[in-house]
Amino acid sequence: MNLNLTLIGQLIAFTIFVVFCMKYVWPPISIALADRQKKIAEGLDAAAKAARDLENAKAQIDKELNEARSQVTELLEQANKRSSQIVEEAQEKARLEAEKIMTSAQAQIAQDAAQARESLRADVAKLAVAGAEKVLGASVDQATHKKLLAQLAKEL
Repeated sequence: MNLNLTLIGQLIAFTIFVVFCMKYVWPPISIALADRQKKIAEGLDAAAKAARDLENAKAQIDKELNEARSQVTELLEQANKRSSQIVEEAQEKARLEAEKIMTSAQAQIAQDAAQARESLRADVAKLAVAGAEKVLGASVDQATHKKLLAQLAKEL
């Protein structure tokens, strides 16, 4: 019977130990495990959020870089267009100035040629009258002189 009493004593001691552990030891361990599990879950959530934030930041940076590149490209295109426009305007001004100079020179040449023709007509008319006077041996009156000059001017 000793064996049975020992076994029953051990069984009672073990039951008391288990009840004691369940009542006083297990709840703090369970709470510590739950807290640790919660901290690990929060850490994983924070890491996932940080990864999402990093991806969002990378996407935002890429977007801003693309916008900056497009703005730079647009500014370069505008600068090229403006420079082309300035060159075209300068060429047009130069062409207009050249045409103006050519027109002015042609007008001056035409005016000088007309003056030279008139001068030559007057000289030729005087020479013709002088030659006619010598040939005729007599002086021509003023009205006849003007008439001859006008007729010679028309013929020339």
